[in-house]
Amino acid sequence: MIRFDWRWLVVSSVMVGAVAARAGTRPQYGGTVRVAMRAAPMSLDPAELGSGGVVPADSFARRSLTMLMFDTLVMMDEHGRVQRWLAESWQASQGNQRWQLRIRRDVKFHDGTPLSAEVAAASLRAANPTWNVRAEGDSVVIEPGGPDPELLAELALPRNAIVKRNPDSTPSGTGPFHVVDWQPGKKLTLAPDEDCWRGRPLLDSIEIEMGKSFREQMTALELGKASLVEASPEQTHQFSQYESSQYQSSQHRDSQAGRRLANSAPVELLALLFAREVMSPDEKLLREALALSVERGSIKSVLLQGAGQPAASILPNWMSGYGFVFSVGADLARARQAREQVPTVPTWTIGYDSADPVDRLLAERIALNAKDAGLSLQPTVAATADLRLVRIPLASTDPWIALASVATLAGTSAGKAGGSVEELYASELAVLATQRVIPLFHLPVSYAALGTLRNWALRPDGSWTLADAWLGTGKP
Repeated sequence: MIRFDWRWLVVSSVMVGAVAARAGTRPQYGGTVRVAMRAAPMSLDPAELGSGGVVPADSFARRSLTMLMFDTLVMMDEHGRVQRWLAESWQASQGNQRWQLRIRRDVKFHDGTPLSAEVAAASLRAANPTWNVRAEGDSVVIEPGGPDPELLAELALPRNAIVKRNPDSTPSGTGPFHVVDWQPGKKLTLAPDEDCWRGRPLLDSIEIEMGKSFREQMTALELGKASLVEASPEQTHQFSQYESSQYQSSQHRDSQAGRRLANSAPVELLALLFAREVMSPDEKLLREALALSVERGSIKSVLLQGAGQPAASILPNWMSGYGFVFSVGADLARARQAREQVPTVPTWTIGYDSADPVDRLLAERIALNAKDAGLSLQPTVAATADLRLVRIPLASTDPWIALASVATLAGTSAGKAGGSVEELYASELAVLATQRVIPLFHLPVSYAALGTLRNWALRPDGSWTLADAWLGTGKP
């Protein structure tokens, strides 16, 4: 068994792009960055992000890959402000029911064809079949089917990246890197676009290995075979323990090794998702009992190794501002009281991801908590189950879009978007009242990187970017 030396890690802030500036060295061209990830996507088409199903197709890894190769019309900065990207300007009319965005000139796809309003409109129609999207001159006109003040934030989502779909089904983008080799679910090799409208990236290539476990990724990083990998809660906890007990002695060694662990804000919802709506008053009481039985505190300290924040709300507090009002403590007395009102208690199956050992332990612990309340849950890896333990990447830092994406996954609606905080709170209460989803935790996303990888960054949505990254040879 390989033992990982966590002394070489130094915790970074959410945005780590300032590393190069602190380094006092100049960015340089060249080099290959090797990345490892657990996700194993079979397609690179952004329109498939967030597609339907029990388990969301969206993931932080998919977002990262998409934004290396494709661009959106607008971007959201770290303060949640909309910035121009492939669209130079925009205007809304008819009470936010009609949006017109002027396309940037002199932008080319990787295959050399120019970006046009027609191609952009076709791309958005493929990703949003319910929208009325058309080209008018050098602009794209979008009529989403009703007032939509959050449309710009929706256009910033990776799944709305602009794609030129060629006759052979290969997607072409306008992003900083283009595809050199693609082995679906296994490996992706990218090279810089020499004529990118944003300028040529500094790296010569990016090689991405897919379907790798946390342990395999960390082994690759330890051996210098990967420059950027994902880190599990257990791995981040091991480092945190070492840092708190030996900070002074480790600070010198870590500054020499220059390797870093970066954590995002809590942008992933760990929740229980029911396969169908409540069918009877008895079932409503049983779901209430289950929600009250979960001991989030002990799960966080033992199984999640202190990572994340216990949650009874869909949106994290940093996004909504009111998450703290939801009680996260278990109430076994109330859970039993609800259970005792039901004469016959069925056995529910609780599904989990068989590829994630932590999820198995979480499902088993939740089943034990439920048993204490008089409920019966049977963990399973079967594709179908009465409820599932799911990890939902929050779709956006915009709270309305994030809430709407979870509501859609739960088979319900979040209501009209773009209102006040009070209206947002009421909408979230309405989604929770359906009892289709039981929030458990808000989790951060963590990555570990070699110190030679400079100027890479985490986006607010938990994905990473290497568009401006470069490889150094000395100490960071």
